[in-house]
Amino acid sequence: MATRRKVSNLLGLAVMAYLSRQPMHPYELGRTLKSNGDERSIKYNHGSLYMVVQQLAKAGFVAPRETERDGSRPERTVYALTDAGRAELRDWLCELIEQPQREYPSFITALSLVAGLPPSEVVPRLRIRADALGEQLAEAQGVIDRSLAEGVSRLFLIEEEFRVAMLTTELDFVRRFIEEINQPDGYGRMWREFHEEK
Repeated sequence: MATRRKVSNLLGLAVMAYLSRQPMHPYELGRTLKSNGDERSIKYNHGSLYMVVQQLAKAGFVAPRETERDGSRPERTVYALTDAGRAELRDWLCELIEQPQREYPSFITALSLVAGLPPSEVVPRLRIRADALGEQLAEAQGVIDRSLAEGVSRLFLIEEEFRVAMLTTELDFVRRFIEEINQPDGYGRMWREFHEEK
């Protein structure tokens, strides 16, 4: 069972992970998240990043280390990970790795209700989805290929490898689903009859 966290936003986990390497101010954290392509794995924006840093500080997982000023720019507070933050980071990561979480992807919701549309409407939309999945798959594989060519270790691309595996699985499922809908004796026949389609 998942632990109830003081800060449950996964962006907080990413912030603690980066601060475990070195203290940073939120602006620098944002640049680091962006340069590492984390927006592909973690939903965030500039405002949410600052809010999460404040939540982590309130929870005692990060603490201000110093305030610095660069020329005429506003002061920036540099945050460091606390011992409590290191323990939380380790515990949270271990939990996420070892315990599958019940997630609610919108596509699964759509599939659970798909019979509400006639097959003649569903099949073309599934084809559009298959095309989009193919593009996402090519993009993720491109990230891997370019990064490996630049000498990046596969360890730092593991989330992209997982993304490729998931996209491949979903694309295969969508293609099979289209085939099954179009089978003359499959469940598509009953489905078409329900919607009074031939």
